[in-house]
Amino acid sequence: MVMVRVHIFVSGRVQGVLFRQSARAKALALGLSGWAHNLLDGKVEIVVEGEESKVQEFVDWARKGPALARVESIEVAEEEYTGKLHDFIVREFGF
Repeated sequence: MVMVRVHIFVSGRVQGVLFRQSARAKALALGLSGWAHNLLDGKVEIVVEGEESKVQEFVDWARKGPALARVESIEVAEEEYTGKLHDFIVREFGF
């Protein structure tokens, strides 16, 4: 099983629509760990790691997000897997 880590920036109407909480629920359902927080520029920043196929499923979900979100774009960058994350944390802000 290949383990991976991705860093995601989601743009659009993604704050105030339960995006971070929905991301946490999706990640935990997939057995992934990481964190999500809002940025001052209106984006949501997410780091998630785990089994490659599950991470890809999460990224596919993030392209649409929860029902009230309107995702305009998503940036995904692969990073080195650390294995140091053991939960999925919703942070208030990333500044």
